[in-house]
Amino acid sequence: MSGKLLVIEDELRLARYLQQGLTEAGYSVEVANDGVDGLHLAMEGDHDLLVLDRMLPGIDGVALLKAFRNSKQTPVLMLTARSQVEDRVSGLQAGADDYLVKPFAFPELLARVQALLRRSHGATATSDSTQLQLGDLELDLLRRRAQRAGQRIELSAKEFKLLALLLSRQGQVLSRTELASLVWDMNFDSETNVVEVAIRRLRAKLDAPFGKPLLHTVRGMGYVLEERDA
Repeated sequence: MSGKLLVIEDELRLARYLQQGLTEAGYSVEVANDGVDGLHLAMEGDHDLLVLDRMLPGIDGVALLKAFRNSKQTPVLMLTARSQVEDRVSGLQAGADDYLVKPFAFPELLARVQALLRRSHGATATSDSTQLQLGDLELDLLRRRAQRAGQRIELSAKEFKLLALLLSRQGQVLSRTELASLVWDMNFDSETNVVEVAIRRLRAKLDAPFGKPLLHTVRGMGYVLEERDA
């Protein structure tokens, strides 16, 4: 799925992280770092979806959203560090289509973006919009549960995040650099084997007990999660 997204986020590091991840997922991404610029770009641009931070300088996210909703119905995913129910309710009442509390796993954000775009393009929305699946492997992003062939797979937080990223990009080869950046939020260091160690542990849980491997190494390129013929 492709589309043009606008990310309005004043935390520069997070904004770059989102721009990189969403661009790598196939989207065209524009970024604004304050509410004034964000509202201008949102009103003047032709975006398929907005990723909007609640706390912004200039104009806060709720005020921006109310102004935006006066003329446009583009889907909006709101981000916030606030987890109280009343904050989520006020954001949704202002016109947000979905809500994600920081800190969040990028694969969950990507799944929510994809679900909102499917809904806006006329596809039928289902309760499984935050579930990922490949063959007999299932991942529930909300309940943070993984299972294969009906058997629960116990994963650490990083293993879950790694699997969610690979599963959300199934069939795509992800390099060590991408995985290090998106899962561990770190610049790739050739002396660091954190990616290889995590892949080895994940493979032991994901593939070894079930016979048919899903997690594959593409020599010289990276790793891919996909079903292959025996």
